[in-house]
Amino acid sequence: MELRQGQVAVVTGAGSGIGLAMARRFADEGLSVVLGDVEEAALAKAAGELTEGGARVLARTVDVSDAASVRAFADAAFETFGAVHVLCNNAGVGSGAEGRMWEHEPNDWKWAFSVNVWGVFHGIQAFVPRMIAGGEPGHVVNTSSGDGGIAPLPTASVYAVTKAAVVTMTESLYAHLKADHARVGASVLFPGPHMLRTGLWESHRNRPERYAKERPRRTPYRSLDQWEAAMKDAGHEVAFTPVEEVAEHVVEGIRADRFWMLPASEHSDRQIRARSQSMLDRADPSYLESFILD
Repeated sequence: MELRQGQVAVVTGAGSGIGLAMARRFADEGLSVVLGDVEEAALAKAAGELTEGGARVLARTVDVSDAASVRAFADAAFETFGAVHVLCNNAGVGSGAEGRMWEHEPNDWKWAFSVNVWGVFHGIQAFVPRMIAGGEPGHVVNTSSGDGGIAPLPTASVYAVTKAAVVTMTESLYAHLKADHARVGASVLFPGPHMLRTGLWESHRNRPERYAKERPRRTPYRSLDQWEAAMKDAGHEVAFTPVEEVAEHVVEGIRADRFWMLPASEHSDRQIRARSQSMLDRADPSYLESFILD
């Protein structure tokens, strides 16, 4: 799909991190940008920055876990600009789950699924029919993760399960769009290939009361800086991918109509090969052994 001035890009989770980087990159291409985020202050700051840079911007607070909120967000986008050409279902959260899977609180799962899975579906349902009806070329980008989307990190199993669901949802969306000969494409994004400095690490700050934890955490939440320091103290090297590189990968992928927005990484390739071979061999998932805890 060609990106050009006058088109409109919608990004959720656009107040910071990957979402903001994508919005900036689309604005650089001359697209109008529709920013959605649950954090009003971060959203206002992002919108102000892009507006000062000359972009046409519409910013709306949106809770992607709520279908009515996403429908209202879509209504505002189409009423303001008349069309949407790029949709990035990017908003995501962690879970705050601790311990073994059978020790997790149901609310940890409910919260993560409400944003990471239902949020993507709500975006598809609110925007895609109108994108198809518009008759113009379009593209949907759903943000997954190597954790779950490729192979799960068992210590973050709730998050991994949600991101695996995003891959399957996007594959299904791709097939449905092709079956209807729609002019709208679909991609699944795996940000990386390294760690990312995003607000995901502190997403508990936006956890709604309806999904509140039922008991105190055993350990305090750890910020990204604290996690990085702990890894370095343990002798592990930590590499980060700038969010700007992720945004560039997205733009390149849309132009190439590339389904798998998966940056080159020998680590990811090893995981993909190992998991695929395990399935073909009907063997135990030995690729998870390095993550199995005593």
